[in-house]
Amino acid sequence: MENYRTQFERWMKSERVPAALKAELESADDKTLGEFFAGQMSFGTAGLRAVMRAGSAFMNVITVAHATQALALLIKSENAEERGAVVAYDSRNNSEIFAKTAAGVFAANGIKTYIFDELRPTPLLSFAVRELGCIVGINITASHNPKEYNGYKAYWEDGAQLSPEQARIVAAKMERVDMLDGVSECDFEEAVKDGKITVLGQDFDEKYMAAVLGEIVDKNIIAEQADRLKIVYTPINGAGYRIVPEVLRRAGIKHLSVVESQSMPNGDFPTTPNPNPEYPQTFEEGLPVACKEDAKLIIATDPDADRVGVMVRAGDKDEYVCLTGNQVGALLTDYIITSYEERGCMPDDPYVVKTIVTSEIISKICKTHGVDLCNVLTGFKFIGEVIKNHEKEGKGSFILGFEESYGYLKGTYARDKDSVVASMLICEMAAYYMKKDMTLYDALQDVYRRYGFYLEGVDSKFYKQPGGTEIMAEKMDALRANAPKTLAGEKIVRLRDYEAGTITDLETGNVTPTGLPKSDVLYYETENGNVTVVRPSGTEPKIKFYYLTHAENKEAAMKIFEGAKADIDARF
Repeated sequence: MENYRTQFERWMKSERVPAALKAELESADDKTLGEFFAGQMSFGTAGLRAVMRAGSAFMNVITVAHATQALALLIKSENAEERGAVVAYDSRNNSEIFAKTAAGVFAANGIKTYIFDELRPTPLLSFAVRELGCIVGINITASHNPKEYNGYKAYWEDGAQLSPEQARIVAAKMERVDMLDGVSECDFEEAVKDGKITVLGQDFDEKYMAAVLGEIVDKNIIAEQADRLKIVYTPINGAGYRIVPEVLRRAGIKHLSVVESQSMPNGDFPTTPNPNPEYPQTFEEGLPVACKEDAKLIIATDPDADRVGVMVRAGDKDEYVCLTGNQVGALLTDYIITSYEERGCMPDDPYVVKTIVTSEIISKICKTHGVDLCNVLTGFKFIGEVIKNHEKEGKGSFILGFEESYGYLKGTYARDKDSVVASMLICEMAAYYMKKDMTLYDALQDVYRRYGFYLEGVDSKFYKQPGGTEIMAEKMDALRANAPKTLAGEKIVRLRDYEAGTITDLETGNVTPTGLPKSDVLYYETENGNVTVVRPSGTEPKIKFYYLTHAENKEAAMKIFEGAKADIDARF
């Protein structure tokens, strides 16, 4: 690759580079220039994500166009120009201009192109790929990252994110395409005028909302409790600002309060440095509203509205607690199955899909009710793959898919996590328990009473030093070479090595295939069914550790968790 000085000079001379980026480059010192041109962003299964700055290594109009050109070449290699590409974007700074830049690249490459007239939730983009019959979809977003970031999620024809193999193809094409001279572009407005780009308006949203509303489990329960059910919602200044409240109102919610300071799109996210519904701090703006309105529930969706977090009334009027992604998933799984059973309308051959790092309480719930459970690797694209395979085989009724990182989907209209449908189902579930004079916090305690107490925890070890990637690989190799025999004093009876693709029964020595794609993941299961999972992050220099424990009560489960963590910490 050219050295950073040569690249700097080329960018400064290029007519494609905007004046603002040239000014940023010109004002940079030598060290910063080296950072600006330290390679290029890697294109993975989740697309791109980086801080917005000048240069080849960061998010800007030049790098967005470059990645889109590589994706356009993949489309052309499939002879799928007429099937087309659809582009969406969220509320982040520069998302709209990045989206229009991408649309212009697609159009210049002779690819039929659609773009939304304003920001939209990521799941609506997934729906649009399927509804329009497109070969590709992209959404300009950095999900729940801080405001300095932006990104680029890429989807294939089934509405799920690109497969690892497709991502590798795009990455290889990016290596071969010159970032400045190898990209075809056209003026966005001219392309719209010439019919090369079709702008999608709010009439298209109606199709999506109809699909979401079609996933209501019990069409009567919200109406029955509508006069009492009070909900507070915040889009955290993101893409859920319009569609989530509209869906909730159409579902029958009468008393919906939207947090005013977070109600409108704003890429600076002025009320929170981390617009992530996993963090309790996200709910600080909504808490006074919930207390004033005597609401039992606060719902928060992230900037691209694919993830959802929940805070629920736990006791007195002003006492609220955040639920984890695992807890919400357990509540939804139990509610959907129970409601179907109570009303005698369980679909044929029902199945649930979760990731291998998601709570094992789901296994207990599904087994108790005779519902099939599919476990997949981390990443919602793998949940989408299970749905696709079931449809190909003509079997099974998909009733819920979720991952512990606050992502849920009911229905096959999309193939990515959807905070819109999840928000609706959470409200419906709250109404169901309100009829029983229970809050969702009460319901969670009842779930633990019926299935046992399950406690999940996640930890990370960072390796940011030079050579960190190699150190992480050495750590994983060492763990494979010298596997623990016990965790928290419990004998390990099964070891799954997803890199080798094997499940080893340590008592019999029997080895069977995992049946899942290869991935650098180690999964330890003890004699009591407690699980520890170790895997390097795909996006950051860290190794992640997941502890999935259960016992008769919280104290016993915490003891197992702490013991397993201490045993793993000693090795890292």
